[in-house]
Amino acid sequence: MDTYKFDIVVIGAGIAGATAAAHLAENHRVALIEAEEAAGYHTTGRSAALWIQNYGPPDVRAMSALSRSFFETPPPGFTDTPLMSRRPVVTLAPADQEPALRQMLAEGQGMREIPLAELRAMVPALRPDYAVAATIEDDAFDMDVAALLQGFLRQLRARDGVLALRSRAGRIERRGGMWHVEVTGGAAFTAPVVVDAAGAWGDEVAALAGARPLGLVPKRRTAVIVDPAPWQVADWPMLSDAGSTWYARAEARTKLLVSPADETDTYPHDARPDELDVAIAVDRMQQALDIEVRRIEHSWAGLRTFTPDRSLAIGWDREVEGFFWSVGQGGYGIQTSPAQGRLVADLVGGRDPGAARSFLNLVDPKRFHAVSA
Repeated sequence: MDTYKFDIVVIGAGIAGATAAAHLAENHRVALIEAEEAAGYHTTGRSAALWIQNYGPPDVRAMSALSRSFFETPPPGFTDTPLMSRRPVVTLAPADQEPALRQMLAEGQGMREIPLAELRAMVPALRPDYAVAATIEDDAFDMDVAALLQGFLRQLRARDGVLALRSRAGRIERRGGMWHVEVTGGAAFTAPVVVDAAGAWGDEVAALAGARPLGLVPKRRTAVIVDPAPWQVADWPMLSDAGSTWYARAEARTKLLVSPADETDTYPHDARPDELDVAIAVDRMQQALDIEVRRIEHSWAGLRTFTPDRSLAIGWDREVEGFFWSVGQGGYGIQTSPAQGRLVADLVGGRDPGAARSFLNLVDPKRFHAVSA
């Protein structure tokens, strides 16, 4: 068996693992291992990502705010294309959802109510009898997920880190103060620290290492692509309802991505769309928009994995030495990724996390494990 020695082994090359590995590689020799043939295969590569300040629990919103400057001005050489492009987010309220919309407006930042007449000028397909009120976040933007992921992988390689694909962890043992991670293909990676960034498989990786699970719950999210012709949708805002039962946004300028915003509890696997969820997505969108759907051009599903309280889990395990968690990104992993990577590197390196100190208690994985008697 070939054995490779590192300072840190990061398990999982989705956005959480790639970001953590890139930041850790500034000061450590890092291996990023991934079970699939490509980084970001399961969740990151299937994300229709927007940066939305008013999305997620308090820790997520704080981390999104800390990440914004990275998207606006990435480091030199990080990417050849812009990471962000402006796309406002509109939330619509049918009559039964108006109280929820009013609460969002009262609690949110950078949101304003938009007159329905003004909104119909922006989205002429909006049915006149659907919404009684609407809000808009002007400051949201699309994120180029592929460019972001590849930028972090490029940073990892530039800092002498290693990306090992087709390397599923099969045995994880700690001996003599070192982790020994055996992977498919016969290789073994050793390091004093293991970072679990395995997404939906996070609890399975922890079990291999002898750590107690956090109770991660993968949830399936479905999306479809339809042709909205004759409507020109490239400049439409993202649209959703206050009850979070559907959303739609332009895709590849001439198409429309639609989702029923489903969160179906499932298990770690290569998710596939359910025909019922596809039909629900189209039906809910058509209740709001006068768009005839002749066929589904493409459909897919991905896994969004949450902790029991839906906040992130970033920090050292309470009981297992040298085992670090970076999981539970849910639907927030892309927009929080720059700040997440920096926080992982600071905590692993024993440095002051700066502004992130304000929400460390919210993301500490120790909150799920009571102190042993």
